[in-house]
Amino acid sequence: MDKPSVLFVCVHNAGRSQMAAGFLNHYGGDAVEVRSAGSEPGEAINPVAVSAMREVGIDISEQRPKSLTADAVESSDVVITMGCGDTCPVFPGKRYLDWELDDPAGQPIEGVRPVRDEIGARVAALLRELGVPERR
Repeated sequence: MDKPSVLFVCVHNAGRSQMAAGFLNHYGGDAVEVRSAGSEPGEAINPVAVSAMREVGIDISEQRPKSLTADAVESSDVVITMGCGDTCPVFPGKRYLDWELDDPAGQPIEGVRPVRDEIGARVAALLRELGVPERR
């Protein structure tokens, strides 16, 4: 089987989707292809999200918000949306999941940690579903 490809999408691609991509890269390594994008990408990654991820040993500081493209959706096996609603393009035959998560934008780190931990748990469950061994 080809390695599975996962696309995480949120509005600004600055918090939730970047944390999810960071976890998936960290846990899945080379066994999974990871993308993230935003329907209205922000200027930069949320620095509190960067700090929260650093606390669990994952560095997302070099990432930049990217625009959601139809090509990114089309070339992904699983598309996980996080609050972008109807702005995400839908292609037949793709697996879509919607993760209802609080937006970490404007939150102090105490408010971002539970979101980070929920994303980490969901990413670990996704890897099990995809049959990808988790690296820790």
